Formats: sequence, C-alpha cells, structure tokens
Amino acid sequence: MYALADCNNFFVSCERLFRPDLNGRPVIVLSNNDGCAISRSNEAKALGIRMGAPLFKISDIVKRHDVAVFSGNMELYGDMSRRVQQTLMEFAPAIERYSIDEAFLDVRGMRDTDFDALAKEISRRCLRDTGIPVSVGIAPTKTLAKIASKLCKQYPKLRGGCYMHREQDIEKVLRKFPVTDVWGIGRRFSKHLTERGVTTAFEFASLSKEWVRGLMGTTGLRTWRELHGEACIDFEAGFQAKQSICTSRSFATEIYDFAELAEQVAKFTAMTAEKLRRQESACGQLSVFAWTNRFRQDEQPSKGSSVAVPFETATDSTPEMVKAAHRALQEIFVRGCGYKKAGVIASAIIPASEVQTALFDTRDHARQHRLMSAIDLINGSMGRDSIIIASQGFGDIKMRHEHRSPRYTTDWDDLPTVTVK
Repeated sequence: MYALADCNNFFVSCERLFRPDLNGRPVIVLSNNDGCAISRSNEAKALGIRMGAPLFKISDIVKRHDVAVFSGNMELYGDMSRRVQQTLMEFAPAIERYSIDEAFLDVRGMRDTDFDALAKEISRRCLRDTGIPVSVGIAPTKTLAKIASKLCKQYPKLRGGCYMHREQDIEKVLRKFPVTDVWGIGRRFSKHLTERGVTTAFEFASLSKEWVRGLMGTTGLRTWRELHGEACIDFEAGFQAKQSICTSRSFATEIYDFAELAEQVAKFTAMTAEKLRRQESACGQLSVFAWTNRFRQDEQPSKGSSVAVPFETATDSTPEMVKAAHRALQEIFVRGCGYKKAGVIASAIIPASEVQTALFDTRDHARQHRLMSAIDLINGSMGRDSIIIASQGFGDIKMRHEHRSPRYTTDWDDLPTVTVK
C-alpha cells in the first residue's frame, strides 16, 4: 500500500492559518509579480476563478465579491511544508516529498493496519499540529493513492482520509473520475484520449494494453497498469538531490543599469548556492541568462542571451559562484536594453563528498567549506540573509508583491503578536 498526503489549497491554507477571519471568504494567492492565481480557496473556485487566471482579467470578480488577494509568500509556504512533513514522518518509516504540498508515505510493510483509520488519523494530526488541512489517500499504487486523496476533497464525510482497495470500489471511482485528472496522463495525451472518446479513468483502463503502448509508450502503459492495481512506480525513499538547480525571477519593471541587474543576479546565485549546500552537492557549471520584455512592442525586438561558466573544481561556495556569475553577466549585458527577467542555473551537479580538486587548484577548499557552514548556521538561526555577500546588495528582489503577507514563521520582525486585554 502507498499513501499520499496532499495539502488542501495549500498556499491559501497557509494564509488562513494566521488570518482566521478569512475562513469562509474567497481567497486567492498570486504568482511572481502578482500575475496569475496559483492557489484558490473553494469559495474562489465557486466564483469561477480558474487556475492561472491573470489578475487583471478577474479584477471585476475580485472587487464584486470582496476576494482576499495575496502575493506569493514562498518563505512562509516552504516553512509550513517542512512542518507538515515532520508530522508525516511520525506515521511511516519513509516519506517521499513529491512537491511543496504533497508527499508519499511508504506503508507497504505495515501489516495488520486499519488503513482507513490511519489515513484519517494522519489528516487529523496534521491539522492539529500545523493548522494545515491535509487529504490522505491510501491505495495499492501511487496513482490510485492520488485519486483517493482527491476524493477526500470532494467528500467531507471521509474526514480527510480515504482507503481505496476493493476492486468494486476502485471501479466505481474510476467510472466517474476524469481521465484528464489522472496522474501521468498529461495535457497532450488528455487531448488525444478525449478526441477518441475516452473521458474517464475507467474507459482508459478498459483500453487494450497494446493500444495504450502504441499511443503513449511505456509511460502511458505504466499508468494503465497502476490503475489496474499493479504498483509500477517505485518509492523513492529519502531526499533526492536535484541534477540542476535554477533560480530566476521576472522583475516588476525593466532594469537598464548593469549594477542593479548584477545585484539581482548575485541574489539568485546566492540562493542557488544555498540550495546546493542544503542537498550536500556541488556544481561543475553555472549558467547566467537575462531577457528583455518580450511583450513590449514599442522598443527593439526581444533580446536575451546566456553564457555558461565551468568551474575547475566543482563548488558550492557562494563567493566563488557570485564572482563567476558577475563575469558571465558582463559578457551578455547590452547597454540600452531593459531586462525583464534574469536567472542562474547550476548544472553538472555531483555529491559534495565526491568533489575532486583540480591538479593546479591551490585554494583552501576546506576553509571555504567552514565559512559557508558558519554562514548557513547563522542565517538558519538568526533569519535569512542575516549574513550576505556585499554584491547582493541590501534591497529585495525587484518583484511586484503588493499583497504579500508577513513572513510569520521565518522573520523575527514578522512574528505574530498577541494583545491580552
């Protein structure tokens, strides 16, 4: 058996946790630069606000129905995600983080367990310990577990937990479950299937194995087999190190000044280096890119470029990576261009324990490692960016976040206050 814990409307739930007055009121959370709705409360969904809807297109609905609007607060969401996962770890020998708001639990070896009661208890404990509502589905495969977790959101009487294992129950659910919502189908294959009259998960599972393989290859066949109760997607216990790390942002307004753009790129590079150290990795190459605004028609055509800088010795050092990023930006920066987006990509990633120093590299890497460890420790205990590289500057990333809530759990200045009368 596999379990999937899925936080309900996660970003909205995080905002409501510290604003209980928002319960029952439509709420949306916006993407970078306050662009599109990326999380919606059930009340907002009922108003017809679609996922990814641009704010300017739904402004009338927002005003008419007094919809609460928040800018994305990823520091808060990331910290609440960590807290939810700490609770989940109490219920299974291993968990696999699938996304910021979802995690699989390995319950395969838990014999003589009342899985329905377990699913409901996990949901109850997450709500009690973190304040975040979580839907928990348990089923013979990962794909079915995801479907079971969705049922919890549709049917409150399940009390946050659904154990789906009997063949007749699975068939009953699949007959009504849209094929477009099946994990692993994807948008492209959903279109092909609906064009052929396949609209439910049951209809997809009723197709022949050969037909599915011919249209969708081994990936589609794997999903087909999972719907038949055959576990084909392995459980990846523990933390899986990323093979590339990208940190980028679109800016609220175009940046024309090199020093200002370099400051932003330095921030992205420092964030990337921190992510590398967090997963105990080092990168052998850093790429820097910058793009002008492709939607502007009143200036020169959209321009952009990127350059990759290889490291002689793979590194996770913020100073070394920031230096390399600065050199790369100098190569691609064009005066007179207004840059709307920039970012960095760390690639050629290897475990930090496997880094081999180049033959003629005389730098003291052990000293650099101690420095980075000390900085991470201080920033972890005193708050993010308590210690920074000077070239990062002291301002924020130049994004539009007019509706951002306080960082209640990660910034001392934003700690909630309670007034006792």
